[in-house]
Amino acid sequence: MTSAARRWPVTLSHGEVSLRPLRLRDERAWDEVRSRNRDWTGPWDSTVPPGSSEEAPSFRTFVRAYRGDAKRGRMLPWAVWCGTGPAARLAGQLTISGITRGAAQWAQAGYWVDRAWAGRGVIPTALALAADHLFGTLGLHRLEVAIRPENTKSVRVVEKLGFRLEGRRERYLHVAGDWRDHDVYVLTAEEVPDGVLARLTRS
Repeated sequence: MTSAARRWPVTLSHGEVSLRPLRLRDERAWDEVRSRNRDWTGPWDSTVPPGSSEEAPSFRTFVRAYRGDAKRGRMLPWAVWCGTGPAARLAGQLTISGITRGAAQWAQAGYWVDRAWAGRGVIPTALALAADHLFGTLGLHRLEVAIRPENTKSVRVVEKLGFRLEGRRERYLHVAGDWRDHDVYVLTAEEVPDGVLARLTRS
């Protein structure tokens, strides 16, 4: 694989689902979707812990920070789009973070989806595309997804793709105003020699 294929920005697609780099010009669409889905995504959104000197970033601030980290090979911040041409709509977000090289060769995935697109295979397809890029193009070995046990819809996403439950991390992330337990689901490259998207398609 050439070094150019490894560089950010990267766009991936299958059918009507596309992963496109999150850009500043997505702000209006992103704000509309997030505002409309506040009750849907709120219970699962990360929050700033009490006593932290950090503040929740604005859209433009985190997009600029994500873009810098992506160019350094630390993360892959994608917007999930559905449809083709002018009919395409922002349907969610999928971010690969914590990319670690050396002896580890692993990363973490996080995602959310517009309620209007939930249950239609959008996020499973998006995560499969991302995993195949990580394993096939970037040569990573392991992908983790940390999910609150109560988030059964998100659990179904990883189960569809064959992620296995590895264990629980207590009070792992600050979500919806408190430290929350998360179950960690894992997939390694050796478990999907034919690719994650191919597995999803067969299922």
